[in-house]
Amino acid sequence: MAATRVLGMPADLAGGVVLALAAVLGVVARNAEALAPLYLELLSLPTTVGIGAAQIHKPLILWINDGLMALFFLVVALEIKREMVRGVLSSWGRAALPVYAAGGGMAGPALVFLGIVGFDSAEASGWAIPAATDIAFAVGVLSLFGSKVPPALKTFLLALAVVDDLGAIVIIALFYTAKLSLPALGAALAVMAVLYGLNRAGVTRPWPYVLLGAVLWVAVLKSGVHATLAGVALGFLVPLRAGRDGVSLAESWEAGLHPWSSFLIMPLFAFANAGVYLGTLSLADLAQPVPMGIALGLFLGKQVGVFGTAFLAVRTGLAEKPDSFGWTKLYGVSLLAGIGFTMSLFIGGLAYQGDDLQNHVRLGVIAGSLLSGICGAIALGLSRAPLVRPAARPG
Repeated sequence: MAATRVLGMPADLAGGVVLALAAVLGVVARNAEALAPLYLELLSLPTTVGIGAAQIHKPLILWINDGLMALFFLVVALEIKREMVRGVLSSWGRAALPVYAAGGGMAGPALVFLGIVGFDSAEASGWAIPAATDIAFAVGVLSLFGSKVPPALKTFLLALAVVDDLGAIVIIALFYTAKLSLPALGAALAVMAVLYGLNRAGVTRPWPYVLLGAVLWVAVLKSGVHATLAGVALGFLVPLRAGRDGVSLAESWEAGLHPWSSFLIMPLFAFANAGVYLGTLSLADLAQPVPMGIALGLFLGKQVGVFGTAFLAVRTGLAEKPDSFGWTKLYGVSLLAGIGFTMSLFIGGLAYQGDDLQNHVRLGVIAGSLLSGICGAIALGLSRAPLVRPAARPG
């Protein structure tokens, strides 16, 4: 089946391009004298959603970060579930290499960040910011090389990103949760129990999951757990068994929501959250502990963590590397894993409060992601020669 094309290019590449353009537009809007007031006013626009007395009041940026991003995390959860049940994570033999690499790829950046800001500093709460990979950007850069990229290498990156996303979800749930409201948390658990019951009973119609998913989001929002985790819970509870048409509800939702996630939700998030104010920043600001820790965590911590752990896992017999790509290509992908953009900005918004720290987060994320993407593309470009040579002819 031919690869899906959007805007005249492969969908993976198009998603990365749209995301990059949205981020650039956010930076321009924040710094252009004529646009900055409108940009800030738009993000802080009071927005109310509700029926009758049941209403939720939030500024627009929080509807993007808490509401639309819940749909993004729903798509992530659907992808993780599919890969764990039927895909590259369904057997340990296939999953071992990306799982080990993802583990190293989360630990390495966190250690680099903490080594720079200090393990006992006030800024240490941002340790998870450079630990995440932005799959849209990473796969977008990888797609630039077209057929020169072995399918197994793209599969490795996708599997690594899936495990990385799962790790980010666990981190958000455990370390970035506010004071809990037990009644709201109890309500959320009750809704999840009903969703699980529907799944076990073989209910595959979408509307019960949609209605209960909305109730779950409100309950999680009020519980103190970050609202986006409602999307994660719903994604894991949507049935993956095939319906009457041979397609499961989970697969149908994933296929239907993925374009919205790639071409609307993530670009909106990037536009709203990448708007770093450059007027008071200089190169000296990049040397401050938080932006330097994030930038080096993404660039150095990721490549050392991913490549180093993968190398050790293969050399010690814990995992096998496919023959279709060599260590140079694997190193290039390890660099691409340092593109943290969307998830790093998201976790940064949870870890820190205040415009100054948020500007430092954006500066570090943009610098580290750019450096990782450029160096990863160079490494892959230098390794484009065929890796498997044809067998010599007899005689």
